[in-house]
Formats: sequence, structure tokens, C-alpha cells
Amino acid sequence: MPNIKVFSGSSHVDLAQRIVDRLGIDLGKVVTKKFSNLETCVEIGESVRGEDVYIVQSGSGEINDNLMELLIMINACKIASASRVTAVIPCFPYARQDKKDKSGDEKLAQLMKKSNEWKFRSRAPISAKLVANMLSVAGADHIITMDLHASQIQGFFDIPVDNLYAEPAVLKWIKENISEWRNSIIVSPDAGGAKRVTSIADRLNVEFALIHKERKKANEVASMVLVGDVKDRVAILVDDMADTCGTTCHAAEKLMEAGATKIYAILTHGIFSGPAISRINNACFEAVVVTNTIPQDGHMKDCPKIQCIDVSMMFAEAVRRTHNGESVSYLFSNVPY
Repeated sequence: MPNIKVFSGSSHVDLAQRIVDRLGIDLGKVVTKKFSNLETCVEIGESVRGEDVYIVQSGSGEINDNLMELLIMINACKIASASRVTAVIPCFPYARQDKKDKSGDEKLAQLMKKSNEWKFRSRAPISAKLVANMLSVAGADHIITMDLHASQIQGFFDIPVDNLYAEPAVLKWIKENISEWRNSIIVSPDAGGAKRVTSIADRLNVEFALIHKERKKANEVASMVLVGDVKDRVAILVDDMADTCGTTCHAAEKLMEAGATKIYAILTHGIFSGPAISRINNACFEAVVVTNTIPQDGHMKDCPKIQCIDVSMMFAEAVRRTHNGESVSYLFSNVPY
């Protein structure tokens, strides 16, 4: 593939290597290091003049460092006369801070009540928009990402955004690994994921259910209500991300109480921070399936229930089609082989 260069940031070198292997090219030479005061320094090790450049960096691990590294890499390529710079961000950072919410953190609410400032949430940041602005200002011409937490984030950008879906790969996994999938029910652990779940349920021709939850504060769930009948069925929980896994494990307990025979969880971005791994180990899942938009090797060692779907071919195909000026919409409903 002439005039194309793919570089990797330090967040997910394995995924970048899989992408270039699929494309039949070599990974671009780049040196990333930190000065003693922890400033990030990036040096692009080959000419990018007039090239179509793709930079692979996921929003995982040291998120702020990785984001800064991505911005510096984009800018380095841009001022080295790259013809186009595309940021391939499998898991978009700060995607959950996409709006001003009615409810905020309980501790802050108590503080604000004392000073009669209870409407404090009106001063919450919309950090996803800030990240979008930063990427644009750094010089990105195009963004490729997967399963944005809210698809409206695409509208935060004035440049083209291709939001790929893990759904085709998820459907393939369900059909190949869950023998009784015809007797399954697809469950959304919150009302926000209803659209995602109905789409999968329609494609499998099975029913769906959803769990309505109320949060007291971030990362803590208060009460849950199951809407739908899961008795004597295989329940498949589907969500776009799992962080501390509180919601997912609560949902699994609710489904078990409601009479589900087996419970699987399928999550696009397995962040698994804090107590997530121990929660999954103690929960009643047959398997917790994630994609490799975030490195999962360490998580899979710590928890035998975690399985990984490789989505590198979807990103590689998106890169190839973008480079050749072809349509990417084929990937919204098909897995490239």
C-alpha cells in the first residue's frame, strides 16, 4: 500500500501490530519517551511528507498521558507535512463526560446544599467536547473509533468521524460460542443501551429485556428494576463498556433471581478498573466477553471468565477503505474475513 504510514502510540502496540499485519505493511518508526519531569517527548523516525498517516492510540491505562502523546504525535506528523492525519482511537477517552447531568456526586451535593448551591451540576464540564477540540486543534483530519458511549459525540467534531460497531463481531461470537443462543434473551443493564440491545435482538430474532437503574453517585448503583421475562432462558448482557463492573454484576444477580439459566456479559470496552476483576470472579457469569480495543492480556490472566474478541481486522479494513476512498458502511453490519 503506497503512501500510507501507520504509527502506534504506547497504549496498545499489540492492536497496531495486528492492524499492520493485516494490511501487509510495517509499523512506522516512532520513539516515545518521558523527560525526568514527566513531559512527553515524541520523535517520528521516518519521513511522512505527503503520506496518509494513521496513528493508533486507545484511551486506556494512563489515559491523560496517552491522550497527550496522541496529540503530540498528530501535531508532529502535521508539521512534518503529512497530507492527512487520521487518529485511530479504539476506545474514546472521556466519552462518559458528554453532557451536563441533572444529578451529580452525593458528597458534592451535601456541600452545595449548605451554601444553597444545590444546582451545582450546571457547572459540570463536557470533557468529551474538549477532547474533540484538542484533537482538531492538534491537526487530526479524520477520526476512526468504535462504539462511542454516546453516538452524538460525533457531532462534537467538525472533521469526519467513523464510529465502527462491535455488533457484527459480537453476533458472530454469540452464534459460534453459545449453543443455545436461539433460546436466549438480550439484556441491557441500563436504559441508555436499549437501542444497542434491540438491534442485536432483531438480528438474532430473539427477545430483549432491560434493567432500569438509579444512581446515587458515579460508579455506584442504588436500585434496579428488570423489565422483561428471562425465566428459563440464557441471558446475554450487552453494554458498550465496563469500568468497575458494579452495574454489570448487579444486573447478573437480578437476572439470576429472575430465573435465567446462564448469564453471559458482552462488553465492547473492558476497562476493568478498581474492584472489577474480583467482582467478576465472584459473580455468576459463564463468560465475560470483551474486545481488544483495550489491552486485555493482564485481565485474562487474573480472571479466567474473561474472553476476548479480536476487532483488529475491522480497524484494518476501515484504514484500508479510508486510504483507498471506499465506503466504510459495509463494516457496520459485516465482519471482514
